[in-house]
Amino acid sequence: MEMSDIHNRVAGKTIVVTGAASGFGRLVCEKTAALGAAVVCADVDEEGVRATADAIESAGGQVEAAVTDVRDLEQMKALANRAVERFGCIDVMINNAGIMPLAFYADHANAAAAWERCIDINIKGVMNGIIAVYDQMIAQGRGHVVNLSSIYGNHPVAGAAVYGASKAAVNFLSEALRVESQGRIKVTNVKPTGVPATGLGSGVVNQEAIIGILGQNAPAYLQQMQAHMSGELPAEASDVENIEYYALAPEHLADQIVFAIDQPWGVSIADITVRAAGDAYIL
Repeated sequence: MEMSDIHNRVAGKTIVVTGAASGFGRLVCEKTAALGAAVVCADVDEEGVRATADAIESAGGQVEAAVTDVRDLEQMKALANRAVERFGCIDVMINNAGIMPLAFYADHANAAAAWERCIDINIKGVMNGIIAVYDQMIAQGRGHVVNLSSIYGNHPVAGAAVYGASKAAVNFLSEALRVESQGRIKVTNVKPTGVPATGLGSGVVNQEAIIGILGQNAPAYLQQMQAHMSGELPAEASDVENIEYYALAPEHLADQIVFAIDQPWGVSIADITVRAAGDAYIL
């Protein structure tokens, strides 16, 4: 029996999620709504965020959809106001929106525009999310901010200069908020490893730039990926019950984000890194 079956501390909370149209964002919206949270889904993708909200409504959940660009502080403040007007408070803010334009410095002609967008979404978007909810959470006397970072923020590697820097910045923003708001706002910093099925890889500028996170494991891992795509991956590598499981499915990380929310107010899970036991990432 899961802890949430015994003590469901997600029910009754108001949770705001950016990047809610797909990937981790959509999964967390659906999972927390199913546990009884009121969810405010935000994304720049109007069709996608409405689809997330429709799915939650169809399942009987409480939800509000808001088309929001995290790069715009005024839009983020409006998002927070909308959450309070609809549900009365903001218990949890999940700054999930992000892009991953991996590329080498030599790719600058093709990558510069994507890198600028990465800085705006991955750094400013998280900063704007914190600012948007800070006063409300302090006035409430408590709150919880969950920021999506990455193992790429752990150490600089080739092919991820800007993306890695953006996630290192998320680590700093998270820790500074934790220190400044101790005893009033809980902060959880989430560092996913590679989760191929989220669609985040669609933003990669140069596919060869993934080499930085794989290092000496690159040849074997790339063979596994090719085998996966062709349907020839050995069963043990795709079986979550097997120690050789090679790549996380998105729901495994989403479950851990929900777990961090499903805690007593006095318990803060500050950092989460979830890996497939057989993954090849060296960071």
